[in-house]
Amino acid sequence: MGCTNTLSEKEVQKGLRNVIGDGLATQVMSTLTGSVFLVAFALALGASDLVIGLLATIPPLTGIMQIPTIYLVEKFRTRRSITMVASALSRAFLLLIACIPFVIPFHVALPIVLAALVMNSLLANIGGCSFNSWMHDLVPQSTLGRFFSKRMLLSTAVAIPTALAAGYFLDLWKAAFPGIELGGYAILFAAGFVAGMIGVLQISRIPEPRMATAEDLPRFGELLKQPFQDTNFKNLIGFLTSWNFAVNLALPFLTVYMLRGLGMDMTTVVILTAVQQLTMVAFFKVWGSLSDKYSNKSVLRVSGPLLLVSFALWASLSMFKGTAAVLPMVVGIHMLWGMSTAGVNLGTANIGLKLAPKGKATAYLASSSLFTQLAAATSPLLGGMLSQYFEGWTIFFVVAFLLGMFALHRLTKVKEEGEVHEKVVARELVSEMRQSVSLSKLKVSAVIATAGLAAPGARKRKRRNRGELLPIFLFRR
Repeated sequence: MGCTNTLSEKEVQKGLRNVIGDGLATQVMSTLTGSVFLVAFALALGASDLVIGLLATIPPLTGIMQIPTIYLVEKFRTRRSITMVASALSRAFLLLIACIPFVIPFHVALPIVLAALVMNSLLANIGGCSFNSWMHDLVPQSTLGRFFSKRMLLSTAVAIPTALAAGYFLDLWKAAFPGIELGGYAILFAAGFVAGMIGVLQISRIPEPRMATAEDLPRFGELLKQPFQDTNFKNLIGFLTSWNFAVNLALPFLTVYMLRGLGMDMTTVVILTAVQQLTMVAFFKVWGSLSDKYSNKSVLRVSGPLLLVSFALWASLSMFKGTAAVLPMVVGIHMLWGMSTAGVNLGTANIGLKLAPKGKATAYLASSSLFTQLAAATSPLLGGMLSQYFEGWTIFFVVAFLLGMFALHRLTKVKEEGEVHEKVVARELVSEMRQSVSLSKLKVSAVIATAGLAAPGARKRKRRNRGELLPIFLFRR
């Protein structure tokens, strides 16, 4: 299937289903080979805090590949082919990592894993740059928030059972094969590779609208300058860069903090991660509707401060260490974190897609991604270096909170159509939450009322109350 000038509504909808299919497969891959399991794998290989910071640095630091990809996309103008080839090669390195514990001596395994992750990320950035430009032209602007909130919701819903199953598998593996713990992680990476290739298959089925024609291919320097000659987009890059630096100063070390600082086991950490992701699932649709109704900026002005509050709560947790209050506090923080992260992820992902001009999306989105990824790279690396001089992680949460407040101030300079005061969004968010709580209470009441029919003497009352119970049964449908 080649590029076409225009796509029918049927082709677009079919393509969007494949975009979601790729999102689900990619999420399974990312869950099995990243985040909690990647950190635990690195720790099992003897990684220090500095190496943990480096792990978080690799994906964004390799964002430098966005720059040559701009020219690659503009020259060949076949975004699907570029995305497919780069993604397939990137995911092949996951299979290589899966083989390392079995064929490489332990003392050199960690450096080789790091090198493979670098190659994986370099190629993934090439595919990501091309994919973002492609999605800018494929996804209708009017439904951007709802579509990507649905994609994120379904992806997160898949990630939860995947993470729980993987955590349970690792616990079983360690109990059955205590001497070859690394083999369990190798199996996760192999499964991640399979999921990743299923994602590539989904990508191959997405139609590609033809890129806007240009009389001449702009000079490479001109392509790089374009986003920074647009004052509003330049302000957006400033916000996203400062925000990513603030958030990534603390986020990569949360797993380490829970495992080492709070003494939690892997199963508990995975369950807490599932709590956070379940909360994200519950709020994706709400944030998506609000972003389409108003603006991504309006959503960020509410969800951003909530995320920073979770950092402040992480910092205060050290005062309760060793008490029974820690676990319920951590659960509460994860729920707040999940609710706010849903809005932040959606807003930061979509605002660039919305503000990038038609026909210039590749350069605009790549420049935005490059600077935000560089910020996300230097921040955890700096955190890993400084962690050797500080006892505990509290200082990182405090600094992340303060830097995040500065970043939100930078957001005020960004202009987006439809933006409203954050109080309007906050009121609607609270209203949605109240409606959800009321709905849950009604469902519980309906279940209790229905259960009462089975109680002794209920059969006699059934005929007499059939009319009264009818609304309950209608509601339960």
